[in-house]
Amino acid sequence: MPLAGAVPSARDMTVQVWLKPDLAGAAAFADAVATPGSAEFHHYLGPDAYTARFGPSAAHARAVAAWLSTKGLTRVHISDGRDYVSATGPASTVQSAFRVRINRYRAQEPLGGTTLIQSNDRDVSVPAPLAPDVLGVTGMSGARPDTTRTAAAPQTQSRPRTLARAQATAAPKAPACSGYWAQHTHPLHPAYQGLSTASLPVCGYSARQIRAAYGATWTDTGKGQTVALTEDEAPTAMFRTLTEYARTNHLPAPKPSQFREVRAGTSCGTSTRGAAQATAVDDEAEMDSEAVYAMAPGADQLMVVGGGCDEDQALLDAALSVLTGDGKRPSASIVSNSWQIPLGMVPAKTVHAIDVRAAAEGVGMYFSSGDTPGLTVTDSDPYAVAVGGTSLGIGATDNRVFETGWSSDYGSLEHGKWSDLGISGGGGGTSLVDGQPAYQKGVVPPSMSRVRVGKRVATDRAVPDIAADADLDTGLLTGYTESGSDGKPGPYRTMVNAGTSLACPLIAGLIADAQQGRTTAFGFSDPLIYRLAGTRAYHDVLPVDSRTPQRNRAVYLAADGSGGAPGVDVLGSQERPSTEQVAAKGYDTMTGVGTPNGAAFIAGLRRAAP
Repeated sequence: MPLAGAVPSARDMTVQVWLKPDLAGAAAFADAVATPGSAEFHHYLGPDAYTARFGPSAAHARAVAAWLSTKGLTRVHISDGRDYVSATGPASTVQSAFRVRINRYRAQEPLGGTTLIQSNDRDVSVPAPLAPDVLGVTGMSGARPDTTRTAAAPQTQSRPRTLARAQATAAPKAPACSGYWAQHTHPLHPAYQGLSTASLPVCGYSARQIRAAYGATWTDTGKGQTVALTEDEAPTAMFRTLTEYARTNHLPAPKPSQFREVRAGTSCGTSTRGAAQATAVDDEAEMDSEAVYAMAPGADQLMVVGGGCDEDQALLDAALSVLTGDGKRPSASIVSNSWQIPLGMVPAKTVHAIDVRAAAEGVGMYFSSGDTPGLTVTDSDPYAVAVGGTSLGIGATDNRVFETGWSSDYGSLEHGKWSDLGISGGGGGTSLVDGQPAYQKGVVPPSMSRVRVGKRVATDRAVPDIAADADLDTGLLTGYTESGSDGKPGPYRTMVNAGTSLACPLIAGLIADAQQGRTTAFGFSDPLIYRLAGTRAYHDVLPVDSRTPQRNRAVYLAADGSGGAPGVDVLGSQERPSTEQVAAKGYDTMTGVGTPNGAAFIAGLRRAAP
């Protein structure tokens, strides 16, 4: 990547030196407690018990802390579970301690354009006596493209298109979107990829529509369960927003006891939320909360907002704080992580250590598979439940018209000619590092599990595991509360949002429904999810083909009045040479084993985990 300059030497940074637990022993234990039929099945450890049995020793943690202090770093702190030691200091001191240079680089965004990222120029160095006890160091990375966490689409149609659609819904001159799938269609002149007709995008599905599509019932509402939502920014007046979302969607009003917001990590000293809202609404946290509430209105929600100036570390801190809980038990048994960290941005072993701890404690870590094709460090770990994305058509009677893997080929119409601007869609593929876990054997076909690594062919971990709606063209109508210039909450607004950031909390909500009334949590649920592969528990998400009606194969995107050209999204585009993904009967690398089938999914999980 081209160098864009050095990080100012006086700039304060907080780094985290991750300590090495007994990963092999912890993974073996995690496998046992997650596998039905094992003598240890569902006999989980509490946070303190996990630290005592598998965590780094207190002596090792103190040794790392002492070294950081001798290098001139301050605010040295050992985390509650001894997972890492953090310290703060100017960039010059951090660089000297770890023998690196921290620079800014100009990186290519996955969907076009460039952005500045921050990273160390080489692997960090620690003293030889400490090296065996260190997994990795985080806190030196920086900003990345927004497409890593929000609904992905070609840059010309991303967030501006979302806002335009919401405005068009309020006062349309002509239909720009539909209340249900194919309510309105539009001719394509000239035809694009053989298609002469396309549907308009949905104006945003309601809670009723998305609940019906995945068979959510009023018998199982997640009552008695807690779903944690990990975020890097706090929403404005979230409980008030959730209450209004429930009212406008005809859901039961949430009780004050059902929602709690806490902070994790350290403060960066400044808030970017107001600045972000001044230019474009970011309703990520609101969408997470509302998606869970739509599926599990009886569940409690714990929103954990990570702190610090490094986005990656803020999110990892938020996830880890759920696991350390009060020492005796974690804060939730289901964690919806609607974000991704690209490969190489943090050491994979740090994510692995968090996920293994979670599995041993009986906590299910649900991660978005990402909003660009390919793998991420967060979705590819064998102990993460990776949630992929679909394009979902819901009809006039709340019926499922179609569902296919989210992989849309975007064409732009200018001067009477179409230009193909490429694919947007959810993440997935096959790892080059992690071997195939036992739960995927016999389910993932060899064509999707075998990869060439150097001169050998390996059978490795495939992603995702399960899926739900993620396409912005078939997204959820979410609500948010504006933040006024005086810092006080403003009016309630709505907009369409999606991405695998939507799919993840939808699945988390359904898992809460399935856990209702159980004495033990499902914990790491992939072994259960794959046991149900090929059964009525899932809708098998299939590719579109020439026999599919044209209205279910493409979406027409009207010009938004800002000078942009009209466009079209061709749904379910199969571009395996460029994305390394495919949709197919049975398991596939766009949607995993499929999407949940309501009561059959819930009953199947309960039978698989007696």
